[in-house]
Amino acid sequence: MALALTEPGCPSGLAPAETPESPRADPAAFVRRNSSGQDTLELMVNGARCAGCIQKIERGLLALPGVIDARLNLSTSRLRVAWSPGALAPSAITDALSRMGYGAAAFDPAAAMRQVDEEGRNLLRYLAVAGFAAMNIMMFSVPVWSGDGEMGEGTRTLLHWISALIAIPAALYAAQPFFRSAWQALRVRRANMDVPISLAVLLTLGISIAETLQQGEHAYFDGITMLLFFLLIGRYLDHRLRERARTAARDLLALQAVTASRIGADGRVVAISAGEIVVGDSLVLAAGDRAPVDGVVLEGVSELDSSMLTGETIPHAARVGSAIHAGVINLSQRLVIRATARAQDSSVAELARLIEAGEQGRARFVRLAEKAAALYVPVVHSLALVTFLAWLFGPSLLRLGGFDVSDVGLGVALLNAVAVLIITCPCALGLAVPAVQVVATGRLFKRGVLVKSGDALERLAQVDVAVFDKTGTLTLGKPRLVSDLAPEVLQAAAALARVSRHPLSRALVEAAGPGVAAKDAREVAGEGVEAGGMRLGRRAFAAPNCEDASDDAAELWFSNGNTPPERFAFVDALRADAVQTIAALRARGIAVELISGDRPVAVEAAAREAGIEYWSGAASPADKTARLAALRAEGKKPLMIGDGLNDAAALAAAYASASPGTALEASQAASDIVLQGAQLMPLVEAIDVAKMARTRTLENIQFSALYNIVAAPLAAAGFLTPLIAALAMSGSSLIVTLNALRLQLRWSRI
Repeated sequence: MALALTEPGCPSGLAPAETPESPRADPAAFVRRNSSGQDTLELMVNGARCAGCIQKIERGLLALPGVIDARLNLSTSRLRVAWSPGALAPSAITDALSRMGYGAAAFDPAAAMRQVDEEGRNLLRYLAVAGFAAMNIMMFSVPVWSGDGEMGEGTRTLLHWISALIAIPAALYAAQPFFRSAWQALRVRRANMDVPISLAVLLTLGISIAETLQQGEHAYFDGITMLLFFLLIGRYLDHRLRERARTAARDLLALQAVTASRIGADGRVVAISAGEIVVGDSLVLAAGDRAPVDGVVLEGVSELDSSMLTGETIPHAARVGSAIHAGVINLSQRLVIRATARAQDSSVAELARLIEAGEQGRARFVRLAEKAAALYVPVVHSLALVTFLAWLFGPSLLRLGGFDVSDVGLGVALLNAVAVLIITCPCALGLAVPAVQVVATGRLFKRGVLVKSGDALERLAQVDVAVFDKTGTLTLGKPRLVSDLAPEVLQAAAALARVSRHPLSRALVEAAGPGVAAKDAREVAGEGVEAGGMRLGRRAFAAPNCEDASDDAAELWFSNGNTPPERFAFVDALRADAVQTIAALRARGIAVELISGDRPVAVEAAAREAGIEYWSGAASPADKTARLAALRAEGKKPLMIGDGLNDAAALAAAYASASPGTALEASQAASDIVLQGAQLMPLVEAIDVAKMARTRTLENIQFSALYNIVAAPLAAAGFLTPLIAALAMSGSSLIVTLNALRLQLRWSRI
């Protein structure tokens, strides 16, 4: 805990440290006991902004006696701590966080989202103020520039004062994000990119005010507002891209039914919140209901749709004693189940924890701009300081050496140092990445690809393995009738199928077209439908004397009196461009795998048809996550493509991830990109664009570095005033933006 005691707050200085005097409520009321017998506490952490915060908080809490696990999800500010019962008081956790410089409160997803939304609104207000001020000040600055030698001193001073009245409050307001960040960095004895920006703003304002008071020729109110306007554009674009990276865990937990029907001691059924369910409660699950918690069937026979949990396309029967997982859908008959876990301990909640673990790993990804910024800050500070000292003390040192030079004074030394700070201000660097990302994401959106975060493009450009889910991803996720049957047989069977919720019955009805349902039809849970001597369903129910088929396809059997039974075979067809997509990925040097929770025989058939050599069936969510972890341990950078609830954890754990537009909302939330439409080829286009975007980003960063290498010495030598420095800085930002637009032109030729 030594680090936490000596350096409170975010290691990068991006957020304030909590003051020791802040009151903290006792979190004991929020402690829960998990299925492993451990005490757990979920908190919302204030002030955690970077990967360094994750390491600092987790290491600090794991050092506490008895703490077994500590995980911080940066996107939701959610901290989950588990410890041995009785090993420590819950208040010790919040005390430790306070010593590390972070605030903590009971986890509230709505409050976390409000905090993110408020940050975006504030940035937009700062940007609007800076833009308004820059445009209006230009009206008074242009006459000063163009009237050099002709404008009277009184007129020039009046225009300077009008500019000052606009610029001073506008700059002090619009620069607040940089001031706060710089102050917090300095408090922990660090320097980030916002420190030189803040110095440039304050010093330039000070020099301009002094020049105006002395009726001088040069004031730089226009340059400083322009500087803030460009910087805030980059800051706001970056925020918008980060905001798209919504948390999947919150959407996943929303899949659990929010209400449940509990049978009370008097036998009456009462509607309750899912959070009120305790182990042992008897719950009624009507046809079409989603199970709110894990449980065991006490009464009834029905069929369950577990496709979103397991990826298995065929519903399975549920009878007395059958286990039910939270999130499955009851398809046919009423069930009574006994709860075996609370909502927060269900299988869906466990999936949410797997997702958060994956998101946590992604939060440690360091973007190109952040790497460049790590080099930028110390170099700029050192150069500005050397410039100031050289101009202030250089003449004295030269005179000692026998040179006849005169002092330039504090004002000139300060002016040249400010010029260095302004001309090296990271406008171009701040726009280098967001400008490219905005162009790339905009063009991809027009092609039906939604990119949810800026760093997703950087990661997508580096993938070398593509891991596909089968059901609903590589395939359409929808059974399709492939048997060639007589029209009258098809219509007769469809009359029975119209009274069933079974996915194969729905596929049969779709193939048959419009029609009427059979009268007096009765559905036998887990078996099929019968009416007037006709039966449609499992082989043992409708055609017990027929032999099993050898093709392992999904099937329904239909019998009608004494006529021979008919078999209806169904397949989950590949997407139209699946084979083309696999071939295109391989052509780009990307290996392809298929891993699914469906039956191995179905997975093997899909892999063979798509041309995929490595495949795995009957895989659980943990199996998928383990496979991705194994690939990353080998040094690979896997791309996961999936659509179901069973894929959400793997999507979050992958280096990069994608899901089709038909995917469950939780899976889309866990993905970096979403493919709108039924095609897979946009995935290949997204990879191509991501690689080109990475190239443009590197070019922009290299240009920013070259610009600083050329411009900074000129400013240090006194050849550039702060006004010229601001114009040069703005020009560099324009060049970076135009280079980003080249991506749009080149991409249109693909």
